[in-house]
Amino acid sequence: MDRPLLIMVGSSYAANRSYIFEAISSRYRLWLMNPAAPSWEDAYLYSSTVVDCLDADKLTAAAREVVAGHEVAGVFCYDEAFIEPASQASAALGFTTWDPAAVARCRDKSATRAAVRSAGLFQPASRPVATLAEARAFADEVGYPVILKPRNLGASMGVRKVDGPADLAAMYAVTDGIRMSGIREFDEYVIVEEFVEGPEIAIDSVFFEGECQPIVVAHKILGTEPPYEFDEQGHDVRADDPLLTDPELVGALERSHAAVGFRNGVTHTEFKLTPRGLCLVEINARMGGDLIPYLGYLTSGYDESLAAADVAAGRRPAPVVRGGHLAASVRFACPPYDLEVTAASVREDLVRPPIHKAVLAVRPGSVLHLPPKDLARYGYVIAVADTMAQSRDAVADPDSFFEVTGRPLNAEAASTGATA
Repeated sequence: MDRPLLIMVGSSYAANRSYIFEAISSRYRLWLMNPAAPSWEDAYLYSSTVVDCLDADKLTAAAREVVAGHEVAGVFCYDEAFIEPASQASAALGFTTWDPAAVARCRDKSATRAAVRSAGLFQPASRPVATLAEARAFADEVGYPVILKPRNLGASMGVRKVDGPADLAAMYAVTDGIRMSGIREFDEYVIVEEFVEGPEIAIDSVFFEGECQPIVVAHKILGTEPPYEFDEQGHDVRADDPLLTDPELVGALERSHAAVGFRNGVTHTEFKLTPRGLCLVEINARMGGDLIPYLGYLTSGYDESLAAADVAAGRRPAPVVRGGHLAASVRFACPPYDLEVTAASVREDLVRPPIHKAVLAVRPGSVLHLPPKDLARYGYVIAVADTMAQSRDAVADPDSFFEVTGRPLNAEAASTGATA
């Protein structure tokens, strides 16, 4: 019997996402809908359609053509930019596991805040604003420092910390200036939030008919200096992380998702660990990025990609089995300035246990921009070990695993004769 056919919306880079295709294609045939023709994805595909995945009407029309000639089990998407139109297309085709209204509440960070407020969960004071004057008024109300963020972007794009009134105008201009073509915009585009101290974690969970199973907890490693202070430079994961079964965390996941109406699918939820308890940062209606699901698989053996695909197809996912003790860490290698890559390679002689792999994510001609414009990553290194301390130590210097040279894209770096 043929494997069920799943429509997959969006792709991205092989270095970061091929593990998802590899896992899901073992159980499902994949029909890729993507703005560009497939390349590396071809090895995992049944077929594909080139379509504007930001346009829900065009995406739905393309999906209807597939459904007209094939029996389709469901629609799947892990791409933040495409998740909302993908959910709309799924509902238009008659699939009921994905609720577009719940996805929209997750995509709109202010809508998330409003919904979760009724659930009584601790979250920062927050307000969407349309002008610098409105931002200044709210910042004065809650007190500095404050956080500025775009209302519905991801990957910490445009997120800025403002320490005092003198910095607000410049930081507001940065956040307000980060836009993505084709993404729904709001008149009140910038969100101003109270700054809450505490380390940040991310939890990927699978929901089926409202039942929550936490899969993996990632402890975030953030930058400490501008422009990287909100850039996720890596993650640490443990198979036996006690937070996975912590009643407070599980309860917060259940209550927050019930508040936004999310009952089926995989989510990536972020919290801060504070003296006042768990503070909700945001709910993302998709799998985690930055290899977090892959780290979970390496440490526990549970395949989040398959769980997400099963729910998209209306199937109950396999239960999460707690066990094992392994830890894994990923760190991303970044240049010190904007550059165009002229040569890049991996130091294969350094890839030995506990290093699991070092992956180059660029090639000659690749252009890298520092935050807040982009993430500027040229590769990553993963370690798997018996303890988190061991995995962390193994990836402490990710740049050392790569040899990258490039042409500086700004005059200051070029004048110093700097090399990456």
